[in-house]
Amino acid sequence: MNKLPRSFFNRPTLQVAQELLGKILVIGKTSGRINEVEAYIGQNDPACHACRGKTERNKAMFGPAGHLYVYFTYGMHHCANIVTEKTGFPAAVLIRGIQPLEGAEQMEKRRGRKDHLANGPGKLCIALNMTKKSHNEMDLCGKSKDGVYDDGFVPPKIKTSPRIGIREGLDKKWRFYF
Repeated sequence: MNKLPRSFFNRPTLQVAQELLGKILVIGKTSGRINEVEAYIGQNDPACHACRGKTERNKAMFGPAGHLYVYFTYGMHHCANIVTEKTGFPAAVLIRGIQPLEGAEQMEKRRGRKDHLANGPGKLCIALNMTKKSHNEMDLCGKSKDGVYDDGFVPPKIKTSPRIGIREGLDKKWRFYF
């Protein structure tokens, strides 16, 4: 199993989003196969957090590819994105779901139940114990075990749809899943 290098993430966001499907996200002692993502691309994307420019909240999106952008939303949920493209251009892939692999027992305890452990960005962050304080701007391409790995799995047919939970940019079918 090979850890993905920064060059994987330093490419067009739509390409990275689709190619993340089937890869394994490892955070601490837990991991899961990525099965659902959404792309957010630049200041011309009305659903992107960077559409109104750089802020303290979204500054990670403007940073180097392969880093996490974790934010807190609705006063109750964390969501995790992986930054893509070149430094200074705000783009990222929201990880919406994983199929739990290692550490599923710990995920169950954090979630409080077995059903749908990590199907949704908030549930995913709970399952992986990810928070803005601990994980925002984390380098997934660094020397730690945390990162995204390729084990050769090829997902079945990839499906697309509009992104979920947004009011603008509904014309873009930038949600990818299998």
